[in-house]
Amino acid sequence: MTSIQAPHAISEVQPDQLIELTVVLPCLNEAETLAVCIDKARESLRTLGLVGEVVVADNGSTDGSQDIALAHGARVVDVPRRGYGAALMAGITEARGEFVLMADADDSYALDDLGPFVEALRDGCDLVMGNRFRGGIAAGAMPFLHRYLGNPVLSMLGRLFFHIPVKDFHCGIRAFRRDRVMELGLRTSGMEFASEMVVRASLAELKMCEVPTTLRPDGRSRSPHLRTWRDGWRHLRFLLAFSPRWLLYYPSLALQGIGLLGLIWLAVGPHTVGGIGFGLHSMLACATMFVLGVQGLGLAMVARSYAAHLGLLSPSSRLMRLGSRFSLERGLVMGGLLFLLGAACFIVALTSWGASGFGALDVIDTMRVPIIGMVLTVTGFQMIIVSFTLSLTRIGED
Repeated sequence: MTSIQAPHAISEVQPDQLIELTVVLPCLNEAETLAVCIDKARESLRTLGLVGEVVVADNGSTDGSQDIALAHGARVVDVPRRGYGAALMAGITEARGEFVLMADADDSYALDDLGPFVEALRDGCDLVMGNRFRGGIAAGAMPFLHRYLGNPVLSMLGRLFFHIPVKDFHCGIRAFRRDRVMELGLRTSGMEFASEMVVRASLAELKMCEVPTTLRPDGRSRSPHLRTWRDGWRHLRFLLAFSPRWLLYYPSLALQGIGLLGLIWLAVGPHTVGGIGFGLHSMLACATMFVLGVQGLGLAMVARSYAAHLGLLSPSSRLMRLGSRFSLERGLVMGGLLFLLGAACFIVALTSWGASGFGALDVIDTMRVPIIGMVLTVTGFQMIIVSFTLSLTRIGED
């Protein structure tokens, strides 16, 4: 990764000056719109009286974007690693400003109106998000699916999963304190970088706010780099991966609850409700649901504990309380008891079979006890495994 400043480019920043704002533009073959984006940003800096710079994080352009950037007074950072997030992270790393503003280089964002972002940063916000829905979206500027499905749904999930006070979760223009964002340890290289920044900022309890901004149609003649379904899935996948509660914990609790109620209800015999019969097959389905819930809940606890151990997520007070009560030894004892109870059910079933001379069995009358035995055995074994795994994630904490 190299930083290049053209010898003939006129820079308003002297070597000994403190830079307040760096505008970072990720670039991959943006020759059509890059110049106007740089000029708007530089003019806005001049109008606001800010000491600032424009950094173009180039991702391997082959259309002369680098020369255009240099000719218009920007500093070019060469980024060999491909990806929107990789380019932005390189630009942020190379930025010299106390504050950084990032925006796409397609002339769709209001780079000529940076004042609201700077004011919010000066007022104490760590991360200032643009809100296109409040500022105005010009006709044709945002595809129908993005405007009415993708952005609203993903923004809603972000607020639900992480309690993030942001209505336009994926706005491409945002500003932040460079030092605070560098501390977040951002890692993703693709379009999901936008989600990662907001999620990690929320988990780190950075102060976030929104300012209205406008969105105009993309100024390029070619199609954008963004791919609706692929990149939408990458954003959703990231949100789920950072929220074990919604990916595993809550669904597993639901499966466990429904499965357990069904098992208890059908353990004594078949039932009929509204002309629909519920018997052995329904009991087997409930047992499957309960076992899946047990496994999902165990994985959720391990994932949450490990993420906290790595510093990816803040420690869960609920999990810490559970861990203080649920030691490895207690988990082994409880899991062992459940396993033995399950084994006892199989012994009872075997004894009953022996009493009938080990002949053919009536499946309807004899399968309930083995099903309960299977549930208890699997649950006990899963509890033992989870206890051991959780103890590994807590090594060094005692």
